[in-house]
Amino acid sequence: MRYVFSFPNPVNEVAARVVAGLVVGLSLATILTGQAWLMFVLAYGFLARVATGPTLSPMGLLATRVIAPRIGEPKLVPGPPKRFAQTVGLGFSVAALVLHFVAGSPVAANVVLAVLILFAALEAFLGFCAGCFVFDYLMRWGLVPQSVCEECANFRSP
Repeated sequence: MRYVFSFPNPVNEVAARVVAGLVVGLSLATILTGQAWLMFVLAYGFLARVATGPTLSPMGLLATRVIAPRIGEPKLVPGPPKRFAQTVGLGFSVAALVLHFVAGSPVAANVVLAVLILFAALEAFLGFCAGCFVFDYLMRWGLVPQSVCEECANFRSP
């Protein structure tokens, strides 16, 4: 059970970028088709990845087991910043759900999804993880425990 509810460290950045691309696609499909129920799929995916890494995430499994191995060699990066980024994505997807289904504002929900698309696209297509960038500053400012900083330091590129 502990294996199921753990996040990998290190993470294959190739797979993470594939997942980000899938998030872009699902988010765009949600906005363009007006099928708001897809936001539940998006939120579930983020929740599953935060809680279990790719283990219970259909996108995570597709990325790690099917697509990324066909793209090339894995590039290992620290797991904690990627988990933080997935948590931020979870916050955005839940905010979109609340805005649409609770507040009754589909336009505001789509704006939140558009921001999510922007940051997921930066990760997928340019390799810039905004959540990882913020996480790095949280470590520098001492807001992340030293033990996590040491985990990340083991996988930093020179």
